[in-house]
Amino acid sequence: MTIQNAINKLENILGDRLSTRFSIRQQHGTNETYFPEILPDAVAFVNSTEEVSNIAFICNEEECPIVAWGTGTSLEGNALAHRGGISINMMNMNKILKVNPEDMDVIVQPGVTREELNSFIKDKGLFFPVDPGANASLGGMAATRASGTTAVRYGTMRENVLGLEVVLANGNIFKTGGRSKKSAAGYDLTKLIVGSEGTLGLITQLTLKLQGIPESISAAICSFPTVNDAVQTVIQTIQMGIPIARMELVDSQTIMACNEYFKENMLVSPHLFLEFHGSENSVKEQSETVSEIATNFSGSNFEWSSKPEQRNKLWKNRHNAFYAVKAKFPGHKAIATDACVPISELANLIDQTAKDIYESGIPGPIWGHVGDGNFHATLLIKEGDLKEKKIAQAIIHRMCERSLELGGTVTGEHGIGMGKLNFMEKEHGYAWDIMTTIKKTLDPNSILNPGKVIRSN
Repeated sequence: MTIQNAINKLENILGDRLSTRFSIRQQHGTNETYFPEILPDAVAFVNSTEEVSNIAFICNEEECPIVAWGTGTSLEGNALAHRGGISINMMNMNKILKVNPEDMDVIVQPGVTREELNSFIKDKGLFFPVDPGANASLGGMAATRASGTTAVRYGTMRENVLGLEVVLANGNIFKTGGRSKKSAAGYDLTKLIVGSEGTLGLITQLTLKLQGIPESISAAICSFPTVNDAVQTVIQTIQMGIPIARMELVDSQTIMACNEYFKENMLVSPHLFLEFHGSENSVKEQSETVSEIATNFSGSNFEWSSKPEQRNKLWKNRHNAFYAVKAKFPGHKAIATDACVPISELANLIDQTAKDIYESGIPGPIWGHVGDGNFHATLLIKEGDLKEKKIAQAIIHRMCERSLELGGTVTGEHGIGMGKLNFMEKEHGYAWDIMTTIKKTLDPNSILNPGKVIRSN
């Protein structure tokens, strides 16, 4: 039983859609952050659920690892072939199978990206709300339980996936959930698969909840003297029950990078990026209330817009902050990490993390989806500098430790991947053993994305 045996068998099924070319393998072995290049032994470009099933059956017989691949935008090495084997590229499975406008749901294949879906359903007055920033594939977003800028109002992928079609390690195909908005029938296997990072099964179809495009949308930015002032504004806004759609923190280092990258002239200080959805009257009322709250915490330089082109420009800056920061520090590798805590503890965690970063001397811009207690630190270390890498990892370790002490989690949306595995036992305790048992039951040969989420065999 070998990886090469699996490759030989798969060539008979896929022909030239199974590639062992170095350039193709390299494309599927790189990542957005600091993890080393890890190449799969081959890449399979699949067109159907049946092909995925056949690959799984063969690879299970040969005990050959398989890892699903979407757009490759994950930040914790989630889709890297840690133990070699076959990378299954799902992007040819990119059909929008059925839109149900009356029920506000849609059935899609995993290679559809969120932007493709929203472009397709826009004329029906609908949109899919989960927005992680990157134009990620919907299968990958479900596998990592992605969230993003709109989670404060619309929830994460966990709340927006109604059902799945999944291929198990042995090639068996099963379906979870359905199109009904709720069910009390049996275990919730949908939520078990969502966030499992491809370690329990391969997602080949998704049923997703949609939202109606709001009558009115207004966006704004506001500057603050300190990060704490901005976070206190967030806390009071949430505590007052204002249904804000997006509430994003960007610190002064990030603003400086965005100014250079996008040729903007924003005041170099911490900012909140805000967006309100609803009727014209409700949006106006929400905007005025949040403006008053921000003013009480020294917020100023408000810029408001309801025009789509201006709103899109504003959110383009926020969504591409990661690339703006990377461009500002050429010759550096980014270690992007996140944590999430109860919102009342957010200011405390950000303050302590920012202090650690400042004292380290390593550039470390902070931004995040602070409306739901989630923030990101992106540490920039010089290429090949092992000392800086060690310092950065120590900062991340303290950030995760504090997050758990404050009742939070070591990752709100990036997932575990290869970067956060060492924190799973401390966060989950005996529950991690239960996860391992589930993994061994569904994937006894440990071929599905091995080395991720649970203890390695």
